[in-house]
Amino acid sequence: MGKKAPHSPDIEAAQHWHPPPGEQWMSWLVPVIFVSNIGMFVYTMYLNDCPDYLNKDSCLFSKHLGRFSFQPFRENPLLGPSTRTLRILGALEEDGVLEKHQAWRFFTCMFLHAGVVHVVANMFSLLFIGIRLEEEFGFLRIGALYLLSGFGGGLLSLIHLKNTATSKTISVGASGALFGLLGAMLSELLTNWTIYANKCAALISLLIIIGLNLAVGFLPHVDNSAHIGGFLAGFFLGFVLLMRPQYGYVSRKYVPAGCNIKHKAKYKCYQYFFMVSSVIILLIGYAYCLARLYIGKPEDFSFLKKSPR
Repeated sequence: MGKKAPHSPDIEAAQHWHPPPGEQWMSWLVPVIFVSNIGMFVYTMYLNDCPDYLNKDSCLFSKHLGRFSFQPFRENPLLGPSTRTLRILGALEEDGVLEKHQAWRFFTCMFLHAGVVHVVANMFSLLFIGIRLEEEFGFLRIGALYLLSGFGGGLLSLIHLKNTATSKTISVGASGALFGLLGAMLSELLTNWTIYANKCAALISLLIIIGLNLAVGFLPHVDNSAHIGGFLAGFFLGFVLLMRPQYGYVSRKYVPAGCNIKHKAKYKCYQYFFMVSSVIILLIGYAYCLARLYIGKPEDFSFLKKSPR
């Protein structure tokens, strides 16, 4: 007959102990951003007051909407305000940022939208992506990710505007920040690879969503440079801000006394590698874009030219 295993309090404790569940945050920042964008669009249409600047019959739905009516379809096919109104409220434009030193436009443009179609599409994406991320990582990380991604999108967008002949073109919308959230979802999946069950399915689904959204950027009147800049910024920020402990890690403070649990390192080596590499890439990327904008003109390097003899 086999012997009965000796009773041990450590074994009994290990059998009845389970690691605590991950912390779940309440999402409030994303709904605040949502309400802010909707409220800003309503105020934009109020300030626009199409019938006061154009013939009342030229404005769309003026009979029903009054001063909230839209610009003529030939001027704005997205059912929204005029370029003049968006420029007043803080749209991203070359003259305002580079000539008048209005750097705040990098952030105000994230809360402006060109029309109903634009704001509805962006806000649907914000709720669909942002709430889940905020519930998992908290408002501080997602707030920083949102703003820094939008800033990255604005930088690349302004570089594109600067290099095109249409210097009067403006850029508005939260698309850069939203693409940053998409990019962060991809890097979060890669850096936290060990905690996912259906890894390949999650990766393929996310790549399809990202591809479809990037494809929209090739439509007319869509600033794809802001999408790409926001996506790249969010992708590298995700390795820094959304890194989670590896599968099986339990903090010592949650392990009960007398329970002999094998301790794992909190993060894997490749997670640290991704984080450090991303910080370096982000610093170089932001510095390079700012240099291209503010000291990229030939006359700014006149001190390097040889003086005539």
